[in-house]
Amino acid sequence: MKTVAVIQPYFVPYAGYYRLFEAADYVVMFDCVQFPRRGWVHRNRFPLSTGELDWLTLPIAKADRDTRIDRLRFPEDAVARLEAGLRRFPLLQNARTTRHSAVEAILDIRDADVTPYLIRLIQHTTNALGMERPVIRSSTMDIDPELRAQERVLAIVKALDGTHYVNPSGGRDLYDHETFAKAGVTLRFLSPYEGPMASILARVIEEPVSAIAAEIKAQTILLP
Repeated sequence: MKTVAVIQPYFVPYAGYYRLFEAADYVVMFDCVQFPRRGWVHRNRFPLSTGELDWLTLPIAKADRDTRIDRLRFPEDAVARLEAGLRRFPLLQNARTTRHSAVEAILDIRDADVTPYLIRLIQHTTNALGMERPVIRSSTMDIDPELRAQERVLAIVKALDGTHYVNPSGGRDLYDHETFAKAGVTLRFLSPYEGPMASILARVIEEPVSAIAAEIKAQTILLP
């Protein structure tokens, strides 16, 4: 049995995102699709000094509206702009001052390619949580670009010899059990997440990582 999960690479997402790492044997970063400009790939929310939440947004070089995630690039001044963004949020700035490893990882922009940066951040967290899994970029796989929606996901699962596919609960309307069964793949969904929706970055600064990991494991419940 081999369980595969497919999800877009998000910027320091909420803890519930990491349940896919707990549930799957392989996690595929779905970076061969259009960049969702109002999504969570390049931004997340943190509290200002007033307590109000506001966006910390990665500096992304200008790109066409239909640019794929794997083609996103950082501008030359990305680190300076990201440092300036961090200073707006007391929690992040204080952690930066004490050289917290999670914030140090945020500023570890090694080149212009955004997707490897996002994957490094995700793996930094999974390593801390004890949920290391092989991570594959969908853009590196030999998948027919004409395939769409669940057909593309099924092609990814089959390319990895997967027997099971797990998806967050919000994707129930996107996938069909019968279609997966005909392809020899068992479809499962995570139960709705009932924990805090705050970015994992804020939580690992303020809470024991072991407690967050225990919460994620307890809420990794697979449903038909």
